[in-house]
Amino acid sequence: MQAIILAGGLGTRLRSVAPDIPKPMVPVASRPFLDHLLAYLEAQGIREAVLSVGHLRDQIISHYGDRSGKIRITYAIEETPLGTGGALALALAQSSQSSVFVVNGDTWLELDYRAMYATHHAASARISIAAKQMEDASRYGRLRIEAGRITGFEARGGAGPGVINAGVYLLDRNAMLSQMRIGLTEKFSFEADFMEPRVGQLQPLAYITQARFIDIGVPEDYHRAQTFFAP
Repeated sequence: MQAIILAGGLGTRLRSVAPDIPKPMVPVASRPFLDHLLAYLEAQGIREAVLSVGHLRDQIISHYGDRSGKIRITYAIEETPLGTGGALALALAQSSQSSVFVVNGDTWLELDYRAMYATHHAASARISIAAKQMEDASRYGRLRIEAGRITGFEARGGAGPGVINAGVYLLDRNAMLSQMRIGLTEKFSFEADFMEPRVGQLQPLAYITQARFIDIGVPEDYHRAQTFFAP
């Protein structure tokens, strides 16, 4: 299996903690966060990864080169910021598999990737999204789900429980690339500009999981991750 890891963000909210380190490389339990993520993906059967990199990318490229454990690594390089959608389109064009996982480089989800892959193909889905129930979904926004399919994306805000996008996708590569070439600029948001306007057409499958989840994108959760990943 193959994964794209979106690792090119500016990491603005973490600059108070790590001003000169790309967000996926911040130290968590004495190792770069991306080390933890790649090791878990390897254990789940991923053998190829495309790292989508931009901001401070030389630190990532020099650290990993072309391999991490059993995972062969290639790079999709953003010369200028392309947004999550533009970065993903660039990486998809370099991917080699018909079905590709997409993972955010600053989130962790203890997902059964093989089970999600099997469910995705059994449902003949073009896109599946890992979804998790949260006691407070205000920071992430909520998914609207009917009969196992995602029907809408709600904006962040409003305290209380809800089902969130947990940051792992499984995409039909060719279908997504062809759709991304229609009516979009080179720089765009994958969720706001691509998925939201097309949700009825794409009919994303909600893969519900109760797996452990953490997002290191803000200092509070970055500090919590130190114990989350402690041996």
